[in-house]
Amino acid sequence: MPAPSLTYVPVQSTALSNADIIPMSLRTVHFVMPGGVDDPAAPSGGNAYDRRVCLDLPGFGWAVRRHAVAGRWPRPGVAARTELSRTLREIPDGTTVLIDGLVACGVPEIVVPETGRLQIAVLVHLPLGDETGLDTWTAAELDAKERDTLRAASAVVATSDWAVRRLVSHHGLAPERVHVAAPGADIAPLAPGTDGVSHLLCVAAVTPRKGQHRLVEALATVTDLPWTCTLVGGLEQDPEYVAALRALIEERGLGDRLRLAGPRSGAELDAAYAAADLMVLTSYAETYGMAVTEALARGVPVLATDVGGLPEAVGRAPDGGVPGILVPPEDPAALAAELRGWFGEADVRRRLKAAARGRRAALDGWATTARSLAGVLGRLHDEPRRSA
Repeated sequence: MPAPSLTYVPVQSTALSNADIIPMSLRTVHFVMPGGVDDPAAPSGGNAYDRRVCLDLPGFGWAVRRHAVAGRWPRPGVAARTELSRTLREIPDGTTVLIDGLVACGVPEIVVPETGRLQIAVLVHLPLGDETGLDTWTAAELDAKERDTLRAASAVVATSDWAVRRLVSHHGLAPERVHVAAPGADIAPLAPGTDGVSHLLCVAAVTPRKGQHRLVEALATVTDLPWTCTLVGGLEQDPEYVAALRALIEERGLGDRLRLAGPRSGAELDAAYAAADLMVLTSYAETYGMAVTEALARGVPVLATDVGGLPEAVGRAPDGGVPGILVPPEDPAALAAELRGWFGEADVRRRLKAAARGRRAALDGWATTARSLAGVLGRLHDEPRRSA
């Protein structure tokens, strides 16, 4: 008896070729995401996460139809608002929809009315009010808009257990509607580094929230140590902050030892990690910290601020070893002290490197992320629609 054949239908997408096809045996989720999701000049953890789950969800029964909506999210202009309204309006009733929180959470007046006919899940990479540098009024406005959006959504997905707890408590959400789908990691070859100690790497967009100025301030107090440092990350999001950071680097006389390399991806990013002896991240807020697990996936230890979901990302090796050091936020002196310990104590370096290699072997892959997200989408698909 011949094997049954699958029937395929073409899928049109703002980001994929119109020739892409999906088997009709898969359920379909419409994924609405920022227009710059594929822009190599503006890399971010959220964009990387969105792209990757699009690739992995079909393996768990979900075909993804992408809708990338250009705009200055979460405070879009008229054209972006119109495009988002049109995109959601054209999705058929009863459809399962996943919306990146950067797009959804600032425009409840567009998203909330659609929750009565669509099964909408909002994927929160970072609570809007947690962005650094916002004035008090703007932060409060965005926070209120996010609350309205998330309370109306059928489900909320966050990227760490810490973020789930924060969203539930801060916005008064029903715990059973908030789920975690932590970022995965692709295990890479062990980084050879340089001399095993002296080259520091920071992978983060150069913005106030990532706090690179604190790293510069700390490094300025340990110029007697033989370090070099590369900052890899986008330079376009906040040009004023980038200019101020460059001025600070020159003022502290670090221009020949600390380099702003701009965004890197693919082989160039792999090469940056391969040359690293220690990953450094000085963020004010992180829901998880994908750059941390990218470093650990190569056996590179981490020195980071103790904020948000970063402790989860650092984690522990199976034997209990901790592959990183966490320092209090807003404390360049503590950061400098740990750097002196890293340079001066061979036992510290050996312990951290061994734990990083152990953590590397135990990291969850992206299939785990996709499986968690598919579970949330499946429950939405199977349950009655909630009233807006």
